[in-house]
Amino acid sequence: MHKRVVITGLGVVAPNGVGLTTFTEAIKNGTSGIKHDPELERLQFACQIAGKPELSDELISRYMNDLERRNFNSNGILYGIIAGMDAWQDAGLSIPLTDEPDWDSGTIFGTGTSGIDKFRESIYKVDDLQLRKLGSSVVVQTMASGISAYLSGKLGLGNQVSSNSSACTTGTESILMAYERIKSGQAVRMLAGSTSDSGPYIWAGFDAMKVCTYKHNHDPQKGSRPMSASASGFVPGSGAGALLIESLESALKRGADIYAEILGGHINSGGQRGSGSMTAPNSIAVQRCIRSAIQASGINANQIDAINGHLTATAKDAMEIHNWAIALNSSPENFPYINSLKSMTGHCLSAAGSIESVASVLQLKYGFIFPSVNCEDLHLQIAEIVNKNKIKNQIVNQNINILAKASFGFGDVNACLILKKY
Repeated sequence: MHKRVVITGLGVVAPNGVGLTTFTEAIKNGTSGIKHDPELERLQFACQIAGKPELSDELISRYMNDLERRNFNSNGILYGIIAGMDAWQDAGLSIPLTDEPDWDSGTIFGTGTSGIDKFRESIYKVDDLQLRKLGSSVVVQTMASGISAYLSGKLGLGNQVSSNSSACTTGTESILMAYERIKSGQAVRMLAGSTSDSGPYIWAGFDAMKVCTYKHNHDPQKGSRPMSASASGFVPGSGAGALLIESLESALKRGADIYAEILGGHINSGGQRGSGSMTAPNSIAVQRCIRSAIQASGINANQIDAINGHLTATAKDAMEIHNWAIALNSSPENFPYINSLKSMTGHCLSAAGSIESVASVLQLKYGFIFPSVNCEDLHLQIAEIVNKNKIKNQIVNQNINILAKASFGFGDVNACLILKKY
């Protein structure tokens, strides 16, 4: 007998809001967190704007003590610690003070590249023969599983403790992996999420690929334009999102506030065959992923009220919408509402799926559809597939029953999650 799985806690560190209250207000109001980045200008990047969370020393001190912060230099791990611990406490769970691990709780918390600034700092010290000055925390700050290891220590997790890494699908994939573990009864609760480091050493490769916009360096908040005819590439971003997922049985037993139910989902790859490549999606695989997620969730395609898409503000946006229409067998008249959080945050890379999943859950819980800003000039190909009334520049206050969240990443990998209002 499979267990029903629900979401009882949320945490977020996003360019347009750190903490649930600030983030919720930001996405409702269409507030952008994209700003000019002086360091990117100094380094002569083509794209000199970015979405980077703003953290004060006072805020950081709530999550890490002075000893932990000594020689600490990993934004990605820091973002993940804050989002993860916030989700844990938002779920009404206390931080255990006993020596006994919590055998029922674990984490699958993903990342792309971890501790890149720490790597750079270490390389310089090695080159200068200062090995003894590297410090004892270099390994844990730079290993891919650093974020899950830190969270495990903070929360005393005794179940599975892992980090996944699947490019832009990482966050959505982590949620589905955690869901399967709870559904099968191998864990009672899992902290799922993902994080992405920030700064020029993360973003330089994308700038070199010429996939980032260069047209809005003096008007940053207009730079991220998913589904827009004038979209000119994505804006790099960073941050972390976290969801506390647990069995419905456990949530009801402890009287937890339930945000939403996870009905199911699917993960696949296009194998870089057909139209797929390292950087381009195989459309057949995308369509199969969406259809399989719907089938696994036990619903019909016409029951989906809203889609939170991947939608990065590149030439692939129209193709994504086309794939949704085929997978859902929809016409412009019955295509669901669709939006893109990246219009306000930029593309948060490995953190995108989890931050966007937090935003998706908030829409279900509180009955609204957040705006896709900068989409006043809808792409002509998209306008042929979706009724323009389903893509909004302003908030729509409307109850949503079922929402689909999808992420598509480099390596031709896909993940689709189906969420339901509880």
